[in-house]
Amino acid sequence: MALALAFGAVLLLSVSLSGLAARTVLSTALLFLLAGALLGPGVFGVVDLSLDTVSRLADIALFTVLFTDGQRVSVQALREGWRLSGRALLLGMPLIMVGVAVPVHFLAGLDWPTAFLIGAILAPTDPVFASIIVGREDIPLRLRRLLNVESGLNDGLALPFVLLLIAAAAHESAHPLQVAGELALGLLFGVAIPLAISYAWRLRVFSAEPRLQPLGPLAIAVLLYAACHLTHANPYLAAFVAGSTLATLDRTAVRRFHPFGDLLSELAKFGALLVFGALITPDRITDLSWGAWAVAGLAIFLVRPTAILLSMLRTRLSPRERAAAAWFGPKGFASVVYGLHALQSPIPHAEQVFDLVAITIALSIVLHSSTDVPFAKLLRVRPPDNLPGGREETEEETGEQAGGETGETGLGARRLG
Repeated sequence: MALALAFGAVLLLSVSLSGLAARTVLSTALLFLLAGALLGPGVFGVVDLSLDTVSRLADIALFTVLFTDGQRVSVQALREGWRLSGRALLLGMPLIMVGVAVPVHFLAGLDWPTAFLIGAILAPTDPVFASIIVGREDIPLRLRRLLNVESGLNDGLALPFVLLLIAAAAHESAHPLQVAGELALGLLFGVAIPLAISYAWRLRVFSAEPRLQPLGPLAIAVLLYAACHLTHANPYLAAFVAGSTLATLDRTAVRRFHPFGDLLSELAKFGALLVFGALITPDRITDLSWGAWAVAGLAIFLVRPTAILLSMLRTRLSPRERAAAAWFGPKGFASVVYGLHALQSPIPHAEQVFDLVAITIALSIVLHSSTDVPFAKLLRVRPPDNLPGGREETEEETGEQAGGETGETGLGARRLG
C-alpha cells in the first residue's frame, strides 16, 4: 500500500502543477522520477520493488503508449511521411547504434559486443517526454509525423538487435531466424487483429452503446498484448502497427478512444516512471566511472543530434525543424525494458550495462522533458495560457484559438509531462 499511497500523492501533485508545467521547464515526468528515487531503497526505503515488477510495468507502459500513439498516424499518413521517417529509421538509427558503441568501448572499457548492445538499447526514442512537440496540432505536421513514426517503429525494430547482441555478449548461439520470425509475427498480429475486429464491428449484429465505445480499442489492445506475449511476437511493433491500422479502418472508434487512451497512457507512464526512479540509487550514480558519464552525455548531446542531422540532409525540413528533430530523441520505456533484459541476462557486465543505461535514461528525461517548452517557443508556438494559473485570454485570442485548434485530439495542447 505504500506504493499506492506514494503514487496517489505524486499524481495529485503533478496534476495540480500540470498547468505550470505546460508553461515552464517544470516537468511532471521529472516529478515522478525524482519521487521514485527518493522513495526507493537508495534513500528513504519506502518502496522496494523486484526487477520483474519494474520490467513488467515498463513493458505495459511502453505497449500502451505505442498503441495510443499509433492511432495518430494512419496508413495514408505513414505513406506520406515515410521519406523523412525512413531516413531516421534506416540511416539515423544505425548511426546512433554505432555512435554510442564507439565511446562505450573506448571510454567505458567494455568489449565490442557489449558496447553495441548498449548502442542498441539506447537507440529507441520515446515521444511522451517531448509531448508538446508531438501532441500539438500547430507544430508543423511533417515534424510531428517524423518524431511520432520514428519513435513508434524504432522501439520494435531495436528489439531484434538487443536480443541478438545479448546472445553475442553472453557468448551464446544466436537465432536470427527466430528473432526475424518474432518481428514478422508482431507485424502480422498488429494488422490482422484490428483488421478482423474492425470488419466484424461493421456487421449489424454488433453495436456498442456510446458509453462503452472507448472500451473497444482497449479490448483490442489487451488481446494483442496477450497474444504477443503468449507467442513471443514482437509486442512493440505490433502495438504501433495496430494503432495505425485501427486509425485507418475505424476513425470513429479511434476518436471515441482518444481521450480515454491518452489518460490511460499517462497513468501507465507515471507509474512506470515512479518504479524506475526507485532503481536510481546513490550507489548506481557514484559507482559509475567518468567514462560512463561521458558516454551518457555524448549519447544525448552529440550522437543523436549528429545522426539525425546527417540523415535529414537535403530534405525540406527547415533549420529549426531539423534542430527539434535532432534534439528530441529522448530515451524512454523501450530503453528501460531492454536495459532490464540485459540486467537479467547472463552477460558478464550486466550490472555495468544497466547502470550506464539507467543514468542515460534519467539524464534524458531531465533534459528532454524540461526543454519541450523552450523548443516550442523556438518553433514559434506558444504554450497554452488558458489553463488555471495562466493569464486570461482576450476575446480575440479565444476566437483565434477556436479556429486554429478544432482539430486537436487527446488531451489538447499538451499532455501531462
